[in-house]
Amino acid sequence: MTNPSSAQGVYWDLNDLYLGLDDPRIEADLKSCLTASQSFAAQYRGFFKTSPTPAAVGAAFRTLEAIYLSLSKLGAYAGLRTAVDNLNVGCRQLEDRIDQASVEIQNLLTFFELEWLQVSEEDAQKLADAPELENYQHYLLSGRRYKPHTLSEQEEVLLNHKSLTARSAWVNLFDEFLASMEYRFDYNGEQQTLTQPALLALSYQPDRGMRKAAQECLYTELSRHELVLTNVFNAITQDHGLNDQIRHYQSPIASRHLANEIETEVVDRMQWVTESNYDIAHRYYRLKARLLGLEKMATYDQYAPVATKLPSCGYEDGRQMVLTAFGRFDPNMQQIASQFFEKNWIDAEVRPGKRGGAFSASTVPTVHPYVMLNWTDKLRDVNTMAHELGHGVHQYLSRQQTYFNFHHPLPVAETASVFGEFLTFDYLMEIETDPEVKLGLLCSKIEDAFATVFRQNVLTRFEQLAHKARREQKLSSDQICDHWWQANQALYGDSVDMLEQYRWGWSYIPHFIHTPFYCYAYVFGELLVLSLYRMYQEEGRAFVPRYLELLKSGSKWEPAELLNRVGADIRDGEFWQKGFEVLRSLVGQAEDLAKKLGR
Repeated sequence: MTNPSSAQGVYWDLNDLYLGLDDPRIEADLKSCLTASQSFAAQYRGFFKTSPTPAAVGAAFRTLEAIYLSLSKLGAYAGLRTAVDNLNVGCRQLEDRIDQASVEIQNLLTFFELEWLQVSEEDAQKLADAPELENYQHYLLSGRRYKPHTLSEQEEVLLNHKSLTARSAWVNLFDEFLASMEYRFDYNGEQQTLTQPALLALSYQPDRGMRKAAQECLYTELSRHELVLTNVFNAITQDHGLNDQIRHYQSPIASRHLANEIETEVVDRMQWVTESNYDIAHRYYRLKARLLGLEKMATYDQYAPVATKLPSCGYEDGRQMVLTAFGRFDPNMQQIASQFFEKNWIDAEVRPGKRGGAFSASTVPTVHPYVMLNWTDKLRDVNTMAHELGHGVHQYLSRQQTYFNFHHPLPVAETASVFGEFLTFDYLMEIETDPEVKLGLLCSKIEDAFATVFRQNVLTRFEQLAHKARREQKLSSDQICDHWWQANQALYGDSVDMLEQYRWGWSYIPHFIHTPFYCYAYVFGELLVLSLYRMYQEEGRAFVPRYLELLKSGSKWEPAELLNRVGADIRDGEFWQKGFEVLRSLVGQAEDLAKKLGR
């Protein structure tokens, strides 16, 4: 049984990609990609040994882009279909076929990037500096950072082949297994069968007994499947470690830093500053315990509503709130976001077989992004909608870039999403007149920021602990749970009691499986936005063009350069602390408002 909401019937229309699983263009495009890849290999093998002109290199890269664009379109369609219908055998089979075709095509094209790495530094720089290759300069030069970690063509092809039965297979198992799980929730003599999103939504209920029962239900059910979940985690971390060994990475997180184009020292400093500000969380948790009438909070109280009369929010109301907030910042931003609703680029209904959570999929520059939500009629869903539509606007604007510059780097990927949240939050605080509701909104915003900064830092620390330990031996369920407990204890200290079953909190988090060490990008993005939003408040309209230019730039430059263009210096030791001063101020505002209300 699912919980119906006002988003019932809100499905996305994927026809801009393909008309259905039986669309003949799928077969035609798969065949075309393969044929084009074979032709490309025949034409361009040994190309860089001929000392090609910049114009010839540009033509080669445009041909290569066309192949990857077509393949990405296929992958986007299959992935989107599977995300909302994971139990559909046809969807999973299509995704598997495209995965296999992608490996075959990648193997045909691997030689080109490897041969580019063999070009001398001097000649590579000359080509990259040529006016004809301006749009490819960053792509050309950034790819060369992988030279110390790249293998021979034969070895790269072998690893590509093995990926289908190695990491990819475990990822698919994890996704399908979690999507198939149902939770029998028994509370006060009433039993319901809930999806994971519906069960997680109970964490926001005012009834403390229900919150506790929901968290116990979630983690108890997950613990019953420890054999599968522990083996998946072990396989993913071992595969990651083997790749690091093969490719000569010095630490488990090093490959993520390289992919993000972020210096290790920048991330280390950011994590250290984050942990030095855990006292902000302790201060807030003590305030919230008082607001809830508790001596001390527990993990199942973190998202309890401070204002028990927070209104529900229908899907259409959420839509108007977000669009209005975006429009106050920039009319064009509102116009782009409105298309997601008008043209059915959103899937918002909660239903069995649909993936939990929310995301915005960028697809390809020639189409447009799609947003997936699980709308439950809670006011907090407005924040999620603003977050994902922020992503959507970012991805829509970056479509003007070439395919190779289209996908923004992870550290910048959360910028527009969190910025969209703050625009919407400010608007909601302005239009709300009930001080109790305003306190509830303020506390909810603080908790969202904590979830993005403090919690994501905890997730990253957990991964660092677990990956390091996995390099020594296969981890038991208890050992993984211990690492999870240790990372969380550092945040909660003596301000929050952790439910014993919370030890299994690591087991359903997709980032650990899909993209190891992704989570610090959330910390980066949130702190970055806190600083950028303060700049917007100080500068007003003058800030808007620079911000939009950042969104349009995709990955045309490395993250540090992208951000320098809007006035943010991520290497400045004071930069990260500024974000925490904003968080400290929000907590202070909540304390003041609570005092005025006599709470």
